[in-house]
Amino acid sequence: MIDEQELRSQIIDFARMLEPSGLSVNRSGNISARWKDGFLITPTGMVYEQLEFADVVFVAMDGALGPGQRSPSSEWRFHQAAYRDRPEIGSVVHCHSTHATALACTGRPIPAFHYMVAVAGGDSIACAPYATFGGEDLARKVAAALSGGRRACLLANHGQVACGADLDAAFALAKDVEELARQYIIALQIGGVTLLDSAEMSRVLDAFTHYGRQDEALD
Repeated sequence: MIDEQELRSQIIDFARMLEPSGLSVNRSGNISARWKDGFLITPTGMVYEQLEFADVVFVAMDGALGPGQRSPSSEWRFHQAAYRDRPEIGSVVHCHSTHATALACTGRPIPAFHYMVAVAGGDSIACAPYATFGGEDLARKVAAALSGGRRACLLANHGQVACGADLDAAFALAKDVEELARQYIIALQIGGVTLLDSAEMSRVLDAFTHYGRQDEALD
């Protein structure tokens, strides 16, 4: 099993990848990973290239902070909600990627315009209604937008959230959501977007539960 120092190192590594990957610019965005009875999260207001192990903040599941720590990201509450409500989630990535944010600023979800929408765990990627950043209201709205097994959502007038079993999965999903948002915006510009029906998306979601499993491929 991974130890705490290695997990802190991974969080810093992924935080430093936010800008080069195009998911966020400057100090925007935040990353966390479940750890014991709480989670580790990037601190607020710090340049990610300058982070050290001790700068990553541990937040207990009840929201308590240990003494002598940095202040956690202002968005720690919706990270907390994701871990509290969804035991299968091991990591959360929040970012302000360009196309996902542009779409979120119109209040639109990402519907089933492409079968890959199912990568986020549902037949659409919901857009949580706007709430002031860092508050309990936003945390509740994010939790609702992630209900039904969904692993990603947009945040109105804000950005996107992606969750996964680990840091690799959550970060990869954030990139998938950004690419889907880019494709959907282009499709809207052309006009006449054709959506897949619920029956087809149910088939795709079922297929995704087995997709890429080498154990079954060898049976």
